[in-house]
Amino acid sequence: MAAGWIELITGTLEQKKQYQRSKARISALPANYRAAAEALERYLMYVGGIAKGEVAARMYHDLADLFEQSVANGTPVRDIVGADPVEFAETFIANYSDGQWVKKERDRLTMAIDHAAAGTTFHTDDE
Repeated sequence: MAAGWIELITGTLEQKKQYQRSKARISALPANYRAAAEALERYLMYVGGIAKGEVAARMYHDLADLFEQSVANGTPVRDIVGADPVEFAETFIANYSDGQWVKKERDRLTMAIDHAAAGTTFHTDDE
Protein backbone atom coordinates (compact mmCIF):
# COMPACT_ATOMS: atom_id res chain seq x y z
CA MET A 1 0.00 0.00 0.00
CA ALA A 2 2.79 2.45 0.86
CA ALA A 3 4.44 1.87 -2.52
CA GLY A 4 1.21 2.85 -4.31
CA TRP A 5 0.92 6.01 -2.24
CA ILE A 6 4.55 6.96 -2.88
CA GLU A 7 4.12 6.43 -6.63
CA LEU A 8 1.01 8.60 -6.55
CA ILE A 9 3.11 11.43 -5.10
CA THR A 10 6.40 10.92 -6.96
CA GLY A 11 5.43 9.02 -10.11
CA THR A 12 6.45 5.57 -11.22
CA LEU A 13 10.04 4.50 -11.74
CA GLU A 14 9.40 4.30 -15.50
CA GLN A 15 8.09 7.88 -15.53
CA LYS A 16 11.21 9.02 -13.71
CA LYS A 17 13.35 7.20 -16.28
CA GLN A 18 11.43 8.86 -19.12
CA TYR A 19 11.99 12.25 -17.51
CA GLN A 20 15.72 11.55 -17.11
CA ARG A 21 15.96 10.51 -20.77
CA SER A 22 14.28 13.76 -21.80
CA LYS A 23 16.68 15.75 -19.62
CA ALA A 24 19.63 13.92 -21.21
CA ARG A 25 18.32 14.74 -24.68
CA ILE A 26 18.02 18.41 -23.72
CA SER A 27 21.53 18.36 -22.25
CA ALA A 28 22.86 17.10 -25.60
CA LEU A 29 21.47 20.09 -27.52
CA PRO A 30 23.74 22.89 -28.78
CA ALA A 31 24.35 25.46 -26.03
CA ASN A 32 21.81 28.10 -27.08
CA TYR A 33 19.03 25.56 -27.65
CA ARG A 34 19.92 23.79 -24.41
CA ALA A 35 19.75 27.08 -22.46
CA ALA A 36 16.32 27.88 -23.92
CA ALA A 37 14.96 24.37 -23.36
CA GLU A 38 16.28 24.30 -19.78
CA ALA A 39 14.68 27.68 -19.07
CA LEU A 40 11.37 26.40 -20.44
CA GLU A 41 11.71 23.18 -18.47
CA ARG A 42 12.25 25.15 -15.25
CA TYR A 43 9.23 27.34 -15.99
CA LEU A 44 7.06 24.30 -16.79
CA MET A 45 8.16 22.63 -13.57
CA TYR A 46 7.24 25.60 -11.38
CA VAL A 47 4.22 27.00 -13.20
CA GLY A 48 2.76 24.01 -15.01
CA GLY A 49 1.18 22.41 -11.94
CA ILE A 50 1.34 18.98 -13.55
CA ALA A 51 0.30 16.41 -10.95
CA LYS A 52 0.21 13.30 -13.14
CA GLY A 53 3.53 11.62 -13.78
CA GLU A 54 2.58 10.26 -17.18
CA VAL A 55 1.51 13.71 -18.34
CA ALA A 56 4.71 15.32 -17.06
CA ALA A 57 6.83 12.64 -18.75
CA ARG A 58 4.97 13.21 -22.03
CA MET A 59 5.34 16.99 -21.75
CA TYR A 60 9.12 16.87 -21.22
CA HIS A 61 9.48 14.28 -23.99
CA ASP A 62 7.60 16.62 -26.33
CA LEU A 63 9.78 19.56 -25.28
CA ALA A 64 12.91 17.56 -26.11
CA ASP A 65 11.37 16.54 -29.46
CA LEU A 66 10.54 20.15 -30.29
CA PHE A 67 14.06 21.37 -29.67
CA GLU A 68 15.78 18.41 -31.36
CA GLN A 69 13.64 18.91 -34.46
CA SER A 70 14.33 22.64 -34.40
CA VAL A 71 18.07 21.99 -34.28
CA ALA A 72 17.77 19.53 -37.16
CA ASN A 73 15.77 22.05 -39.21
CA GLY A 74 18.02 24.97 -38.32
CA THR A 75 15.12 26.86 -36.72
CA PRO A 76 16.46 29.73 -34.59
CA VAL A 77 15.53 29.75 -30.89
CA ARG A 78 13.52 32.96 -31.23
CA ASP A 79 11.48 31.38 -34.03
CA ILE A 80 10.61 28.49 -31.70
CA VAL A 81 9.39 30.57 -28.76
CA GLY A 82 8.44 33.79 -30.52
CA ALA A 83 8.71 37.30 -29.14
CA ASP A 84 7.07 36.40 -25.81
CA PRO A 85 8.55 33.27 -24.19
CA VAL A 86 5.99 33.36 -21.39
CA GLU A 87 3.12 33.28 -23.89
CA PHE A 88 4.82 30.36 -25.66
CA ALA A 89 5.27 28.49 -22.38
CA GLU A 90 1.68 29.10 -21.31
CA THR A 91 0.41 27.83 -24.68
CA PHE A 92 2.71 24.80 -24.40
CA ILE A 93 1.40 24.05 -20.88
CA ALA A 94 -2.20 24.33 -22.06
CA ASN A 95 -1.63 21.23 -24.20
CA TYR A 96 -1.14 19.22 -20.99
CA SER A 97 -3.99 20.60 -18.88
CA ASP A 98 -5.33 17.07 -18.34
CA GLY A 99 -2.48 16.55 -15.88
CA GLN A 100 -2.76 19.79 -13.93
CA TRP A 101 -3.90 19.60 -10.31
CA VAL A 102 -6.07 22.66 -10.88
CA LYS A 103 -8.14 20.73 -13.45
CA LYS A 104 -9.20 18.30 -10.73
CA GLU A 105 -10.26 21.22 -8.53
CA ARG A 106 -12.13 22.91 -11.38
CA ASP A 107 -13.98 19.67 -12.11
CA ARG A 108 -14.77 19.25 -8.41
CA LEU A 109 -16.13 22.82 -8.18
CA THR A 110 -18.30 22.33 -11.27
CA MET A 111 -19.75 19.07 -9.91
CA ALA A 112 -20.44 20.62 -6.49
CA ILE A 113 -22.29 23.56 -8.06
CA ASP A 114 -24.22 21.25 -10.39
CA HIS A 115 -25.34 19.16 -7.41
CA ALA A 116 -26.18 22.27 -5.35
CA ALA A 117 -28.26 23.68 -8.20
CA ALA A 118 -30.09 20.36 -8.54
CA GLY A 119 -30.66 20.13 -4.78
CA THR A 120 -28.62 16.96 -4.44
CA THR A 121 -25.70 16.20 -2.15
CA PHE A 122 -22.17 16.06 -3.48
CA HIS A 123 -19.36 14.35 -1.60
CA THR A 124 -15.76 14.30 -2.72
CA ASP A 125 -13.37 11.42 -2.18
CA ASP A 126 -11.61 13.64 0.36
CA GLU A 127 -14.59 13.80 2.71
